[in-house]
Amino acid sequence: MSIFVTGDVHGIAEYGASRFSSRAWPLGRTLTRDDVIIVAGDFGFIWSGSNTDKYWLDWFESKPWTTCFVDGNHENHHLLTGLPKREWNGGLVHEVRPHVLHLMRGEVFDIAGSTVLAMGGAASHDKQWRREGKTWWPEEMPSESEMSHCRASLDRVGWKVDYVVTHEAPVDLADELCMERNREFYDDSLQAFLGELGGRLDYCTWFFGHYHDDEWRDEKHRLIYQDIVPIEARRPDGFGEATSIYSEQER
Repeated sequence: MSIFVTGDVHGIAEYGASRFSSRAWPLGRTLTRDDVIIVAGDFGFIWSGSNTDKYWLDWFESKPWTTCFVDGNHENHHLLTGLPKREWNGGLVHEVRPHVLHLMRGEVFDIAGSTVLAMGGAASHDKQWRREGKTWWPEEMPSESEMSHCRASLDRVGWKVDYVVTHEAPVDLADELCMERNREFYDDSLQAFLGELGGRLDYCTWFFGHYHDDEWRDEKHRLIYQDIVPIEARRPDGFGEATSIYSEQER
């Protein structure tokens, strides 16, 4: 049983889902339902409820592994909250398909002997060009009760997990990434909350998406986008890339 992590898919087959094809990622053919791929937010196939959404969700269900995702800002949060809930590996999920699962905010999962904290959400900086309830939802940002639930989940495990998967980054990293990309920085409540977690939590590696790049930011924080990496990947000596199952040569 193995766990892999990848980044934003955005509900676009050519842009995101194609990375999981047998041609691009032949390792996928060897996996089983016990193997898990976690998308670090902006899965994007819970969007309009269209036949296209349904086609691609069925496509993911047809794969031999189990696909999981934390939510990003580019999800239809109204559709997500309407999905059936169930317990899976010690935490609550929304069941999109039997083997396509939304890891709910603030839940700690025990997967393949590793504990994983999932905390979705992020702020859309382009919402002025989007329509509320159509292409943008206020629920993209976690509520105070969801953040309190996350703290309570961590209380139960003694504030120690093996891995963290989020969409947004903790505040200090978010600030750095925005400056590097000439993007306006908003110190929002979620970034501050993730910064709080980073200061209290004992963990091995923290994976996050949202910033559309693949790199280790330091020895414990991995920005993930198109790479598909084993969750136990470690940063090589110095600042470099982890060994990726889905490499630049395969893109």
